Amino acid sequence: MAEKRRSSLLQFVLIFAFVYLGTQFAVQKFFPPEDAVVVDEGIMILMEDETVKGDHTATVIVENRTASGITLTDRCPMPPFDAWKVDGDVRTPLTTAEVAVPCVSLTTLSAGDKVSYSLAPWKYSLFAEYGTYEVQLSLEGAEPPSPVQFSISEAGTITQIFRSFITKPLLNLLVFIASLLPGYNLGVAIILLTIIIKLILFLPTQHALEGQKKLQLLQPKLDEIRKKYKDDPKKMNEETMALWKREKVNPFQSCLPMLLQFPILIGLFFVIRDGSVLELSQHLLYEPYRDLPWQFGHNFLGLDLTQPSKYLFPPLLVVMQFIQMKLTFAIAERKKTAAQKDNKPKGDVDQAQAIQQKMMLYMLPLMIGFFSFTVPDAVSLYWGVSTLFAIGQQMIVNREHLTLKQ
Repeated sequence: MAEKRRSSLLQFVLIFAFVYLGTQFAVQKFFPPEDAVVVDEGIMILMEDETVKGDHTATVIVENRTASGITLTDRCPMPPFDAWKVDGDVRTPLTTAEVAVPCVSLTTLSAGDKVSYSLAPWKYSLFAEYGTYEVQLSLEGAEPPSPVQFSISEAGTITQIFRSFITKPLLNLLVFIASLLPGYNLGVAIILLTIIIKLILFLPTQHALEGQKKLQLLQPKLDEIRKKYKDDPKKMNEETMALWKREKVNPFQSCLPMLLQFPILIGLFFVIRDGSVLELSQHLLYEPYRDLPWQFGHNFLGLDLTQPSKYLFPPLLVVMQFIQMKLTFAIAERKKTAAQKDNKPKGDVDQAQAIQQKMMLYMLPLMIGFFSFTVPDAVSLYWGVSTLFAIGQQMIVNREHLTLKQ
């Protein structure tokens, strides 16, 4: 048993290393970092994304690689960059006094500093039209570096459909809920919206979970068929189909309902992530909410929901996600325990499934925890409520199926 545990642990480590190294290689291979424009005195400037889809926000990255600090002109309500609209060889300078959110001044950049400066305050004024733009860092008492160029283009058809039928309705529902709350609290609105969506999706989710558990219950019989007919794929498929028909199990029962839910859940995620600042979401609001006399209350349990936290949500989400995964694999764990009591040998299929389950059980919660370090607490709050609801649903399904004979 000790040797088997060491072997399983080694396989787990090897798979993890393979996945990690493969991911790093793929990112470097297919998504190489943008080449920065190296300019005067080691100052580097580049666009985070040189192609911006409509209604998204452009971000400029400035890095000071000189040995001393640099001084920038405080130009609010204009950005610390000169801006032009480019049409062929024609460069039209842009100016405005209108900002969607307060302008944050960028006046100094110490030696070695690197900052990302969002152009969000000017998305509806300077950069409201589709086309090509140039921005140039404005330095005080020094020659400015060469400008960098980016383009703003219309969102694709799929994105527009997704916004019209999913993102916009969800955001406006969030605004409606907040309008009924004291202080228009974003945290309470997120909790209520998440519960409403989860209740709407309760039946298809439950249907998918039921299908998943039925397949887990049939897994021993499916493994026997694979072993018996491993040299005859045609017969293996026939026997598998016959088993599903005899047991009245639809293998797609656990997939189709979840696939139907994904667009709504993804839309809800983006609404929570990007819609918490209404001034930057005007393009997604219905007419009655375009000129609201109020803003979301971002304070919730002492947290600023527009900022990521490092102490509350990361460990909390890791624990909650771990509990959900344990419940998901409850039937498989029960079978494993029964097999150990009966001293049944563990086949290759069982070992592969055990490794996969370990990967899901430990790696997914850790990934969610690391992810929560980088996203606003509003997103973590949504994920936490959603996971808590999923734990309740999983407990209902397990209570029904774990009482059945395995």
